[in-house]
Amino acid sequence: MSGFDPKIAFSLAGQSAIVTGGGRGIGRGVALGLARAGASLHIFDRDASAAHETVTLLNSEGHKAHAHKVDVGSESEIEHAMEAVASMGAIDILINNAGLAIRKPSIDLPLTDWEAVLKVNLTGVFLCARCAARHMIANGKGSIVNLASIMGLSGGGLYPNISYQSTKGAVINLTRALAVEWAPHGIRVNAVAPTWVRTDFIKPLTDNPDLVARMNAMTPLGRIAEIDEIVGGIVYLASPAASMVTGHTLAIDGGFLAQ
Repeated sequence: MSGFDPKIAFSLAGQSAIVTGGGRGIGRGVALGLARAGASLHIFDRDASAAHETVTLLNSEGHKAHAHKVDVGSESEIEHAMEAVASMGAIDILINNAGLAIRKPSIDLPLTDWEAVLKVNLTGVFLCARCAARHMIANGKGSIVNLASIMGLSGGGLYPNISYQSTKGAVINLTRALAVEWAPHGIRVNAVAPTWVRTDFIKPLTDNPDLVARMNAMTPLGRIAEIDEIVGGIVYLASPAASMVTGHTLAIDGGFLAQ
């Protein structure tokens, strides 16, 4: 007979979680989901006011949360904020959500734009994971969830977005490599690959009815995802329910990659 108890398996009670880019969009939704599962939250965002807005929202529901102004492209800012978090207790969960997209044709993409996306989407993920893992190794456990994308597992097709697609593909293999390297330390590393999600991040796309129609047509379920539909997968991967899952990328894509 199974001893599985969902109330225990999905509980994050007593755990401390960091969400990068937690000031808005998917990051804010994930912070709320983790908090409702019992975790205390640390919101990292380069927009301090957005981070504080998320914390205010969390506090209004009775959750414990702190805001930290952090640019994930800055190693020193990451390390300073992680030390501040560690001074309050263990770092149990890291959600690498912060991201950047500069949608331009590849032949016209300036090197500065390429490097800006690389700095946030790949180097930032690595730096945050590495810094968190140093604390997790000392504690003998931890869970890291990276935000990839269906664009990291496909060539896209709707519009040129080469730096985003390249970095998200790299995040998927970074996830695998770190999962293997850190498994002996009790650290699980997974990723989520969402489809298009209705947030300000893709507002330039959703403001175009023709693009929306094409997105819907390319998705077997026939629609763009909502934030809450992504949050569940992330909370699952962070939770004890996924205790035997590492190195995995979970597509939450309405069937996009099944075609």
